Amino acid sequence: MKIRELLKIYPILLSFEFFPPKNPESEGVLDETVSILKRFNPDFVSVTYGAGGSTREKSLHWTLNIKEKYGLNVMMHLTCIASSRNDIQAITKSLKERNIQNILALRGDPPEDIPDYAIKTDFQYADQLVDFLQERNSFSIGVAGYPEGHIEAPSLEKDIEYLKKKVDAGADFIITQIFFDNDYFYNFMDRIAQAGINTPIIPGIMPIVNIGQVQRFTQMCGATVPVHLLDRMHTMKPEDMINVGVEYAIEQCRELLDFGVAGLHFYTLNRNKATEMILMEIEGNIRS
Repeated sequence: MKIRELLKIYPILLSFEFFPPKNPESEGVLDETVSILKRFNPDFVSVTYGAGGSTREKSLHWTLNIKEKYGLNVMMHLTCIASSRNDIQAITKSLKERNIQNILALRGDPPEDIPDYAIKTDFQYADQLVDFLQERNSFSIGVAGYPEGHIEAPSLEKDIEYLKKKVDAGADFIITQIFFDNDYFYNFMDRIAQAGINTPIIPGIMPIVNIGQVQRFTQMCGATVPVHLLDRMHTMKPEDMINVGVEYAIEQCRELLDFGVAGLHFYTLNRNKATEMILMEIEGNIRS
């Protein structure tokens, strides 16, 4: 079902993000994760797309596999970096044939081995991809939002200008990059309102279960981890971090639900335990 229709039916959506596994062992981990999290009846799940389309075939395979094997409503990420119109048309044709109705349209990261990627692609920005997809009028299209601003944006104001271009091109909903301080999200919502953007916003949540991994991830996307949480975790054994990270994420989610968000989108990193622990505590708030 199209996510834009789900947003009209349900006050709060629940969704999970997965990425294509790299080897047979990782495939088994993802299968186990999907089968466990399926019991929470997500409204949709998403499958990511590597830099420059580097996981194109795997992303398409797992999008179709999760839909067919688990009967879940799947959204495929689609990046336009290093992609031609023919590339995008071929992918969307495959999605239509399998009744995949949702796409998260992204610029994506330029591949390291193609420094002149802008010359080799028909699309340079996500709003151009949204516009191209919107012409076909077959998909519900989501785009990314950045509560702390995109790492390449010159200012928070410019970042919202770029987001508005994506919305004006035809995006139905916005899923945010991760953030660990809800004040960033609330300020983001204020900037969106001032810009006249009325598109539903679904915050992205990632519980901190491994401090090193989160620090590497946040360096890439610019998200800020609260100092008090870092200080607390630095004194802990790795096996104890998950309980603290989950506890923090539960409170973060409860505050967001009280605020009235359109849904919660969990970045699972292909693992089920932390997301499962959170949902065991807040499921009633989502499905009430």
